[in-house]
Formats: sequence, C-alpha cells, structure tokens
Amino acid sequence: MPAPIPSVVLHDLTFSWPDGHRVLDAVSGSFPPGSTGLVGLNGVGKSTLLRLIAGKLRPMSGSVQAAGVVDYLPQRRDADPSHTLVDLLGIRSIVDAIAAIERGAINPALFDTIGADWDIEERAVATLSAAGVDIDDLNRPVTTISGGEATVAALAGIRMRGADIALLDEPTNNLDAHGRTRVHDLIGAWGGPVIVVSHDLELLELMQHTAELRAGSLTLYGGPYSAFREQVSRDQEAAERAVRSAEHAVRVEKRQRIAAAERIAHSQRQGKKDAANRKYIGAVVNDRRNSAEKTQGKQRSLLDDRMQSAQRSLQEAESRIRDDDRLGIDLPDPAVPPGKRIAEFTGSDGRTIIIQGPERIAITGQNGVGKTTLLEGLISGVAAAPGTAAAVAHVHRIGKLSQRLDNLDDAASVMENVTRVAPHVPRVELRNRLARLLVRGTMVDRPVGALSGGERFRVALAQVLLTDPPPQLIVLDEPTNNLDLQTTEQLIDALGAYRGAIIVVSHDRGFLDRLRLDAEFELDAAGLLTAMR
Repeated sequence: MPAPIPSVVLHDLTFSWPDGHRVLDAVSGSFPPGSTGLVGLNGVGKSTLLRLIAGKLRPMSGSVQAAGVVDYLPQRRDADPSHTLVDLLGIRSIVDAIAAIERGAINPALFDTIGADWDIEERAVATLSAAGVDIDDLNRPVTTISGGEATVAALAGIRMRGADIALLDEPTNNLDAHGRTRVHDLIGAWGGPVIVVSHDLELLELMQHTAELRAGSLTLYGGPYSAFREQVSRDQEAAERAVRSAEHAVRVEKRQRIAAAERIAHSQRQGKKDAANRKYIGAVVNDRRNSAEKTQGKQRSLLDDRMQSAQRSLQEAESRIRDDDRLGIDLPDPAVPPGKRIAEFTGSDGRTIIIQGPERIAITGQNGVGKTTLLEGLISGVAAAPGTAAAVAHVHRIGKLSQRLDNLDDAASVMENVTRVAPHVPRVELRNRLARLLVRGTMVDRPVGALSGGERFRVALAQVLLTDPPPQLIVLDEPTNNLDLQTTEQLIDALGAYRGAIIVVSHDRGFLDRLRLDAEFELDAAGLLTAMR
C-alpha cells in the first residue's frame, strides 16, 4: 500500500526576525493528511511555522509545499468593534457583492466575486447552527457574542471557504469549558488536513498525529499527545540505558589505558636497567628499544582510538537525553494547620462555603460570570455588590498568580523583583532557591521585561513561592493560559511542593485534574456556587 501523500512538506525552512533572532534554522519535515497536533516549548517557533505555511511570513531560505489551498486561524483574534459575524466568517466580499447587485449594480466583477455562492448567507446560518451557534443575524457585532461562539464562527468560516488545509493556532485559548467543548467537537469532526498548535490536552487527544518542533527539527509521531508522551518516555529510557552503557565503556577504556601505561612504564624502566647492567650489547639494546617503542606507539594509538570511540558513543547517547528541566524545590512550610479557617465564599443565595487548612479548591464556570471579580474581592477585601457571590479571606499572607503577571516590575531585575517580597533572605540563598525554580545564571540579573514569556512566568511564580514569610494561601487566575505544556508541568511540580491552601480559577481540565483538588465549585451567572466534587 503506497504511503499517503503529505499535506505539507517543509524543506530547509529558515526564518529570522528583523532584529536577527533566528527562530527556525533549516527545518525539514512533513505533515500527513488528517489531523496533527503541533507541540513544542514556548519560543521554539510553532506559531511562526504556521504563519510561514499560511504564507503570512516569507522564509529567509527553504520552501513550503502545500497540497492545496491553506487557511489560517491566528492565535490573537482581537475583535474589531466594527466587525460583524460576516467579517468573522470571512464572507464580507461576497455578501457586499450580492447586496450591491440587489441595489441595481451590474459590474461584472461583482458577479465574479459571487460565483456560485448566491446562497452564502443561508449556508452560513446553517453552518453556524450545525456547530452549535444559533444566530440568524449575520450583521450582529462580534463584540456581542461569547469567545467560544466567536471561535466556532471563525472555524465555521474556514470550512465554508473550502480550504484544503486548515492551520489553527491555540483555538481554545481563553475559552470556558462550554466553549472548549464546542470547539473540540468541531475540530474532532474535521474532515480534511488540519494542523493545530495548542496546549489544550483534551484537544491534542483528538488528533490523529503529533508533530514536535524541537531544537530545529520536526519529528512526527503516530497517535495523539498521550501516545507521543509514551513514545518519548520509551525513547528516553532507552537513551538513559545507552548512556549508562557508554559510561561503563569509557570507564573500561580508561582502566585499560592506565594498565597499558603502567606496562609501558615498567618496560621502559626494565630497558634502562638492562642497559645500565650491560646485559645486552649496544646494537641489541638499540634494536630492542626501537621495537619496544614501535609496539608501545601502536598500543597508545589503538588505546587512543578506542577511548575516542567510547567517548563519541557517550556523547551521541547523551545527545539523545532531553534536557527539559523539571523543578526540584523544597519550599518553606507556610504553617497552615488543618483546622485553620482560610477563606469563605458566599453565593447569592446566602449559602457559605468555608475553606480551611491546606485545601486545594477550584472555582469554575463560564466566561463572564464573575470568577475573576470574586478572586479580586477575596484578595482586596472589597465587599461584593448585593445579589452577587462574595469572598472573604481570613489570612493576610496571600500570594496571587494571574495570567497577566501584573505583580512584576519589568524595568527591575529578576533579583530585585524577588528581593522585594523576601527582603530579609540573604541573596545567596535567594539565588539557590531561584535556581531550583529554573531561574539561574545571568538571567537573575536581567530586567524582567527582557525575558521570554516562559521565563517571565517562572519569575512570577518564584515571586509568589519565595515570599518571606511564605503565603498561607495562593490564588491562581487562569494560570495556564499561554503556557506551553512543559511550563505547565513545571507549575504543577511547584504547586505539588507547596503545603499551603490553593484557590484556582481555570478552564484547563487537564491542569485541574492533576492538582489533586479537594473540592470544585461552579459559579453561574446568577452568583450561585454549586459543589461539583
């Protein structure tokens, strides 16, 4: 059976930004038909690669070949206040052409624009309805619909425009659980080739293939993200065994070199002793010395070759070990007794939920119901409006980590930002603690504003976790938005080492499931809090 024809082929693709920063360097590879999740660390160039495939950027060198027309959904989809559903669907030119003809225009170019799409508005409404968005008025402003509806509409527009290949960059970012489900359903039923960049584990599990962009290479794996992780784990186990074997071979060669050096030294001492004792005549001594030197030279050369070969094998084995760092941190104990009252939430119906001890609590609910406002009231102590949910904290040591990272001073260095919350901790100790949070080396002295997104997040996390005295409660507001999967893993590691109370707002179900929650409460638009677990 012949191999399927790739939907996209990359050949030595190279791209740099105007400031000289090289994002992609001679990347080659291909994407198969069907659905593919594109994964990789923040900053590795995933979004840039999609824009190159879509023709939004031009490579410095190399080429992209696509088996058909490509359509692209960007990561940033900020709505223009003047845009309507017609614009979001991408059918503005056709709709305007139909309207112009209906007003009496007879320009042939208008008919060319419409083609066979005279029923475009009826098909658009039907497509939206099939995707779960029941909106009949296509002139409705995009700003009046939810983020989930806007994303579904944008995806529906790609389907309507009939592109052969769809490129989707973080399609579920900032969506609530309901919006994510609708997008999951739409993408899961996608017929043609689709390449998705996402940190949404549920969405990545719907993919038929997983492609990883890493260290300048694109590697394709069969199956969804979980199958990719299993394969990587098996590869790493094999690589670690190869490293141990290669290290053993190097040790053996070193011992053999030492033993050979001792034999050569002994032979040289014996030759000098024989000459001193005049055991042999001069010509014989010279012949024996020359012969010994040749033999010793061959032995040294052979041993050098074997040592170099063993070291090359070790280097090759070590190169297969991934250096994606994991956090290894022992945090100060915030001293939160099991019975200590931490906070309480009161729904609009007057029912109160009490958080006590080092509990881990999630607040979920659709976008716009007031989850962030609830957290802000908890932290600031400002009373909630009548008829809405309210929160009161009973501890003063509260750490906050928001998706905006608004506690950071971008003009100050990393060390200055952290020293501000731990002024009495010696700098040497702070450096050690920062290193265990993967904030190390020259990065500690750089301005926060000069760091990458992932680096800034680790600094914000360090600022919360290293506060002295440590916070008894950490509040997290959508902490995984815009985080790659590796940084999310690091956040889970850090929170796993924290012994205080946690209250988190998140739509990321995979993240919540791994936090070992004690309870989850859903907030609805009426301000009611319902226990979900």
